[in-house]
Amino acid sequence: MKLSDFTFDLPAELVAQKPSGTRGDDRLMRLSRADGSVSHYAMADLPGLIAPGTLMIFNDSRVRRSRCYGIKETSGREQEFMFLRRAVSGGDAWRVMVRGAKKVRPGDTFRFADGSVGTIVDCDGDAGTEFRTIRFPFLVQEDWFARNGHIPLPPYIRREDDDTDSDRYQTVYARQTGSAACPTAGLHFTEAMLERLAANGIELAWVTLHVGLGTFLPVRTENIEEHRMHEESYTVPPEVAEKINRAKREGRAVLAVGTTSVRTIESASDDSGIVRGGTGSTRIFMYPGYRFKVVDQLFTNFHTPESTLLMLVSALAGRDAVLNAYRIAVAERYRFFSYGDAMLIQ
Repeated sequence: MKLSDFTFDLPAELVAQKPSGTRGDDRLMRLSRADGSVSHYAMADLPGLIAPGTLMIFNDSRVRRSRCYGIKETSGREQEFMFLRRAVSGGDAWRVMVRGAKKVRPGDTFRFADGSVGTIVDCDGDAGTEFRTIRFPFLVQEDWFARNGHIPLPPYIRREDDDTDSDRYQTVYARQTGSAACPTAGLHFTEAMLERLAANGIELAWVTLHVGLGTFLPVRTENIEEHRMHEESYTVPPEVAEKINRAKREGRAVLAVGTTSVRTIESASDDSGIVRGGTGSTRIFMYPGYRFKVVDQLFTNFHTPESTLLMLVSALAGRDAVLNAYRIAVAERYRFFSYGDAMLIQ
């Protein structure tokens, strides 16, 4: 398939720059997998749209304050870094995505807001890419990011992060710190909504996938089959794996909240659809033609044109149906992307 098969026209003013005034006060589109029909609701209607007995899977990864700014010691120039994960090169080194990476070379040193200094080191896979490896002479803990970091808002939100984002760019159930971007489908859920879902006989469970490089990087190959996803780590608790397998045995629907939950569940399953508990890593890339082994339904946001996320949604609901739903969403003035409205695919 071609990259151009996944484009659509989106007016810039429909890209949500701020969250809604109250968490969960969002619109909800329902898309039928059976016939491609579209219907319109509010987020408050969600519990009534989901059959009792459905198992909903959420991603409890917590966003790290991973956007950090360092001053290059030789020039005084400010440099933006997106901290992704600890590197495997030894010492306390981190893989970072760098804006203007060609100007950042091994040996360069950068001073951060708290006075600490990191040095760019030469590592395989860094040259000619957006990525570099930076090493510190001490163990970087989460409190370092609290002192030096900013909320890593995606590039289509064209403003600096503020105090509101510290709360609203984090799900209410976030527990496991490690993501470089929020699993944003979960931003629509409040504690009250979770209680309503459970009261309606809907089973809730949590997995963890730390959102990484794939969220930020565009598909650069016209033939999408040539695109290679970056690796992300995930954990499926054994008791959650058993819940999923039991739901499938009993013929109950598995509803993934967010594309990260989909990637986790599908990566943790074998060819027969049995989910194994434990920790792993995945480069899974889902586009039309992919056969879903576990996930039946999806709650998600509206995604960017030509993105791997749009391709995943199209794999589940059909490209033509999804693009038609997106055209309707544009006509109905839905809000798009991380702080936007939601879609339920059933």
